[in-house]
Amino acid sequence: MTFQDLNIVEPILKSLKIEGYTHPTPIQEKSIPILLQGKDLLGCAQTGTGKTAAFAIPIIQHLYNDRSRQLNRRKVKALIVTPTRELAIQIGESFSTYSKFTNIKNTVIFGGVKQGRQTNALRDGVDILVATPGRLLDLIDQGFISIRNIEYFVLDEADHMLDMGFIVPIRKIVSKLPENRHSLFFSATMPPSIVNLSGKILGNPERVTIKPEQATAEKVDQAVYMVAKSNKTKLLIHILKEKQSDATLVFSRTKHGADKIVKLLNRAEIKAGAIHGNKSQNARQRALKDFKDGRMEVLVATDIAARGIDVSDLSLVINYDLPNIPETYVHRIGRTGRARASGIALSFCNEEERAYLKDIQKLIKQQIEVINDQPYVDDLTEIIEKKKPQQRRFKRKPQGQGGNRRSGGNRRDGRGTGSTGGRAGGSGGSRRRKGNPDPKPPSRRN
Repeated sequence: MTFQDLNIVEPILKSLKIEGYTHPTPIQEKSIPILLQGKDLLGCAQTGTGKTAAFAIPIIQHLYNDRSRQLNRRKVKALIVTPTRELAIQIGESFSTYSKFTNIKNTVIFGGVKQGRQTNALRDGVDILVATPGRLLDLIDQGFISIRNIEYFVLDEADHMLDMGFIVPIRKIVSKLPENRHSLFFSATMPPSIVNLSGKILGNPERVTIKPEQATAEKVDQAVYMVAKSNKTKLLIHILKEKQSDATLVFSRTKHGADKIVKLLNRAEIKAGAIHGNKSQNARQRALKDFKDGRMEVLVATDIAARGIDVSDLSLVINYDLPNIPETYVHRIGRTGRARASGIALSFCNEEERAYLKDIQKLIKQQIEVINDQPYVDDLTEIIEKKKPQQRRFKRKPQGQGGNRRSGGNRRDGRGTGSTGGRAGGSGGSRRRKGNPDPKPPSRRN
């Protein structure tokens, strides 16, 4: 099937052809006909499958065919709410690409920057608004935005939205929308909390679920290195210098950890930068642009900031820290091997993360190859011996000297050896939480 077979109007087909897009992905093939019929949709597909084009193309076509739309007095007719700044920017870029040969205008608003440029764009009038929840509600309260005329509402990356604690803002936004609207709900996963939220937003929706043949991105070669925590940075430098990949995305569990990795890489003369919630919007966009343009070899990111990172030639992803949520691993390695391209995903696993590795392998239903041909192999047996608690020996007290049970002689040593979801998972791990167009498709601060 081609995009032309989906009855898409010529201006959109023209823009798709220029981008080299001819055949829709499964989520696009199933969703676009439903949305062109004006039905609500609950869509579920993993990251990198083209969800943005699946809803952007029908919305653009509906607005293009709307003869009542006044170009000189534009009102916001479509609202797309997404969790992060990076993702909002990329969705806006996708709308601009697909609507290139129409008169449809869109703009993007998000927090972390001054609002002047955003409010000026709103004053000029837009048809489509892409927004993060916080800045959207702020500008609504200030009177810069009215969503009373919304005809198309999209909640994108819904699972990640809930993970970031946006449930209250989302409910406020939905309460301000007109009841008579076309609603679209997209999520990479569909736990009960997401189904419950969708029931409050959608009417009687059609459902589209795209289950991949494998739980991981197609053609992604996966391998794991068993390495002590203290040797992870040394191993990372060793791999980067050995593989000499043009663009490598490294995942860190924490913001502080990401900054530390960058510092050590730069010290080793490997050009690297970090992207996470503590970085200003300008710094994040600058780092992402340098990475995409090839001026930076390595981009170190936290899971929340990574939603929205899309680099077409990204061939290597490294999990410096394994996530404690198996699905997060799938999202991470989905950054490479996008749009049916090949890619490599390498993971570092220390003693405390072995339970995470076991859960990941259970989810993807395969054993990840262990690479032992490396200079920093972690000898688990040796580690266990070193950390085995010494058994205490207590002398029996002679009778007559008071065999007080509170003397501590029989007290147990309360230290444990760690287990699945134990101490290792409490250090700020990844939270739960996106061939052709858009496998473009994620900071608490928006």
